[in-house]
Amino acid sequence: MTDLWADSRYPRKQEVKSSSQATPATISSDIRSAFQHDYDRILFSAPVRRLADKTQVWPMDENDGVRTRLTHSHEVANLARSIGTRISKSGGLPGADLMETIQPILQAIGLAHDLGNPPFGHQGEAAIGRWFSNNFVSIEKKCPPEEWKTVKPYLAEFENFDGNAQTIRLLVNLQAHIAGLGLDLTAATLVAALKYPVGTTGVDKTIHAKSKIGYFWSEEEIIRWVRDKTGLEEGQRHPLTWIMEACDDIAYSVLDVDDVLKKGIISPDDVLITLDNDKSIADKKIIEKIKSKFTEISHLQNDSDIKKDIKIQYLRAYLLEDLIKSACDNFSVHRELIFNFRHTKGLLDDNDLCLSLKKISKKFCFNNEVVLRQEAIGADAIDGLMTAFWKGITDRKDRNTLLSKRNLPFSKYMFSLISPNYVECAVRPHTLPTVYREMRLLTDMISGMTDTFALNLWHKVQAIPQ
Repeated sequence: MTDLWADSRYPRKQEVKSSSQATPATISSDIRSAFQHDYDRILFSAPVRRLADKTQVWPMDENDGVRTRLTHSHEVANLARSIGTRISKSGGLPGADLMETIQPILQAIGLAHDLGNPPFGHQGEAAIGRWFSNNFVSIEKKCPPEEWKTVKPYLAEFENFDGNAQTIRLLVNLQAHIAGLGLDLTAATLVAALKYPVGTTGVDKTIHAKSKIGYFWSEEEIIRWVRDKTGLEEGQRHPLTWIMEACDDIAYSVLDVDDVLKKGIISPDDVLITLDNDKSIADKKIIEKIKSKFTEISHLQNDSDIKKDIKIQYLRAYLLEDLIKSACDNFSVHRELIFNFRHTKGLLDDNDLCLSLKKISKKFCFNNEVVLRQEAIGADAIDGLMTAFWKGITDRKDRNTLLSKRNLPFSKYMFSLISPNYVECAVRPHTLPTVYREMRLLTDMISGMTDTFALNLWHKVQAIPQ
């Protein structure tokens, strides 16, 4: 039996005796629901603040009006709340209170969905994966054969590193907590945050919700608990996850284009002309609506720059509204399949407008010379830092003790830079093999960095003799 709205939290392995150490959820006078607690815990966490210096599209852009991962994540959370509210009020999300359950869960998973992304976005993910692909042979040579044999089925977690799975790890393990439970979120929020509800061995590229690794081997225990509480099985997506994913698509398609307009690379009229000439867009109603409004704006007596800004605002609003409506309608059409866990496509996968906007983003954002240059610089920094931190992690007296004394001054220095909560997570008693914990510690440290921190640290490290 499923319980999609389970508000249980992972049980403590030992009782917390001091009343002063009680978590907010134990305070009876608190009027917040368990899910409102979840959202607040995420909002006030350090990884959320770090998103302010992580790339959305334009790495470390000087224009303060251009989006970072932080502004992107807040917008996804807001869109998710709006879409969830519309669907709920039409009866599409039964069994849960809108204000106390649906809205806070959607805001929580919308805000958290990119927390595990490394610096420099998807190029950062690719750089991490390349480093492991290039170094597996040398890592294997220094690893006992039986240990490597145990780890081998999970090497894809590193070679195909994905920020979604790192997000889950961050939420349940990496944040400092009195009982070692990360942000200590409810089962329902965690399962809804699981964008790809499969581990390494469950990946199936032919099925949308199973196309990537959604959680690591290191989080299997808590994922089993989440499934026990919610009743969802391997590969089954929570209904709210479809909404969060659609909001991410909307943000990528509309708001990335909005940034191109803000930077003056293209004009709102250029976007209108591109959409109007795109023969793949079957329904032209939204285009005609934009045309009409642009004509109205052109007759205003304002300065031309003001007219352009007004056009940008209306373009953004009209496109958002159209895609929001489409996502809501699609959810309603496929509601039975979604709740029976048999739905297979994203809510906006076949949306012509969304696809056309993504083509504009690809042309003017992701293929922009400035973006490509910064991504190349970032990728080089990540590669160099991973090599340096790997020395810091592995160059020690006792291989079986991660906290053992380092052999060289450089290794000691690099290990000293690793965040204490990441080290604590790596040395916490468990049965994971040593080499797996070493690789996990490396990805934890690298993925937690901001763009600026990574570049500055790489410059410092390069100046140190090895």
